[in-house]
Amino acid sequence: MRDIVFTRQSGWIPQVISEDGELKLMLGAGADANHEPRTFTFPIGEAHLAVIQEDLARHLLLWSAVLPLCDAAGTRGRLDEDAAVALLDPILLSAPADVDAFFRSIRWDRGRLVAHGADLGLLKRGQVCAAMRAATETPDGKRAQEYHADRRRAERGTVLGPLDAAVLRYTGQYLHGSTVPKRLPDAVDPALLPRVMAVIATAEQACAGMRISRDPRRGKRATDKRDWDRMAAVVDAAVRRAHPALADDAVRTVSFLMCSEASDRSRNAPMEDDEETSADRADLGGSTRRRPLSFTDDKGVEKKWLPDGPRSATAEFWEFVGERSAGDNEVFTIEDEEKGECVQLHFYADSLARITTVREGRGGADPEYRVEYTLVDGIGGYRNLVSVFVRGGCAALEGHGSWMSDVDEFERARRRRDAR
Repeated sequence: MRDIVFTRQSGWIPQVISEDGELKLMLGAGADANHEPRTFTFPIGEAHLAVIQEDLARHLLLWSAVLPLCDAAGTRGRLDEDAAVALLDPILLSAPADVDAFFRSIRWDRGRLVAHGADLGLLKRGQVCAAMRAATETPDGKRAQEYHADRRRAERGTVLGPLDAAVLRYTGQYLHGSTVPKRLPDAVDPALLPRVMAVIATAEQACAGMRISRDPRRGKRATDKRDWDRMAAVVDAAVRRAHPALADDAVRTVSFLMCSEASDRSRNAPMEDDEETSADRADLGGSTRRRPLSFTDDKGVEKKWLPDGPRSATAEFWEFVGERSAGDNEVFTIEDEEKGECVQLHFYADSLARITTVREGRGGADPEYRVEYTLVDGIGGYRNLVSVFVRGGCAALEGHGSWMSDVDEFERARRRRDAR
């Protein structure tokens, strides 16, 4: 039979229970293989109970020392009860100086103490008892998260100034640098907000007019990594030039914010709005092309585009690519059957082939084709070549790329490029 002997108001700090007449400390820590919280118990004495009841600081110190033992138990192992019991007297019944010395010899969970109000300066100097004089029963999880974030930065030699920290808080990346950045002005000290906004304004001015296009090769909502890197470099240089005292973490979070917002604008725009320029878009609409086109992928799936449709051929094609492209589906073709020509995009090799019918097959003979290859520079290069083909066919591609009909020559050129 289990009865609760002592628990604090918050209910989360380890409880003292009586189980079959024996006093035990019970705490929840970690999770089992099914991600359910694990519960651990180990025996304590009456003298230990008295201290736990009267001294919140000692109670919390014991908790922080037991947690590493719970972690060591993993998802299904047993708590090392002997090791847990060995913590009781040195932490609960020893003089403060002896407790401080004991903590220098064991593993303990700093975050637990920080969450409950530990003085960070005293904690850093190893004065754990003094650090817990103002301990709070209710934990502040965010304080512990910020403490861990600062420790991770310190381990790689990064120290944040007030403006650096404010910029990271503005983007929501103070705790986790991999979090998608946001604009959170309310998270910033009002006294620092104007300076933060000046940094943001510098970044916005630097990348004004720049875009991050979509990259359908990687899916419907994927964006162009080259565009991202280009924008990040521009923002990075401008911010460092205007605000040279900013730490690298602060500069990176501003670049991340600008690029992330530009990517979102591109992902959420209709495919027609993702063409290269408004001038090009005027030439890409269905009204300018009089013949239908056929799109196919490496799996044999086909999609027809008709001139009287509501959307441009390029928009339809890139949407087809975004829906179908995958690691095992990286060859896409646009064919003008009436004219007897097509282009074939080889995403796996960053190359494109233009194929022209030289002679129609008659009397059972196979048709004769001219096949020429060119290397392609990223998704921007593909977009340009596709747009040119849609407007003017294979002949219009003549001035766009170095075309090679010899396969061996092309392979050598491709290897030279890849080696660079």
